[in-house]
Amino acid sequence: MAAIPSTMIPLGSKAPDFNLTDTVSGKNRSLKELRSDKATLIVFICNHCPFVKHVNKELVKLANEYISQKVSFIAISSNDIVEFPEDGPELMKQEAATQGYPFPYLFDETQKIARAYDAACTPDFFIYDKDLKLAYRGQLDDSRPSNGIPVTGKDIRNALDSLIAGKPVSSEQKPSIGCNIKWKKG
Repeated sequence: MAAIPSTMIPLGSKAPDFNLTDTVSGKNRSLKELRSDKATLIVFICNHCPFVKHVNKELVKLANEYISQKVSFIAISSNDIVEFPEDGPELMKQEAATQGYPFPYLFDETQKIARAYDAACTPDFFIYDKDLKLAYRGQLDDSRPSNGIPVTGKDIRNALDSLIAGKPVSSEQKPSIGCNIKWKKG
């Protein structure tokens, strides 16, 4: 399990638009439709990554807590499903049900959206403000599958709490660490 850091793109970057299939509903969903007027969290995840499995429970807890505060959560999987069939749409739908995802789980089959966001790993978190300008990118918290630190979601919580309160998000942000996105060959 190789640990790859997220790419720390410039704060203030505009969220790239998308129109992707939600594996749960089967409908195409766009950023314009899913975004929030408070904050929008976009996370690149996949089914098989041990780093994602490590944080899934906290991700669901955060989503349930903050969706009620008008924050939008969106998960996207961009892995090559030829090499990693366990990350395909049918199994994504099953994973969403098993985990109880209260947010759409979108499939980026062409990988264009992962490239547009400069996503590098799973999980890779991006939080945008009401104007869809990047306010936070990086880790959920300091916990990793083998470091013994409890999963709390502290870094994401701090960023979301700041945005909800209308305050600036601290620019002290640490990259997420996870499995690399499984890019298609050729």
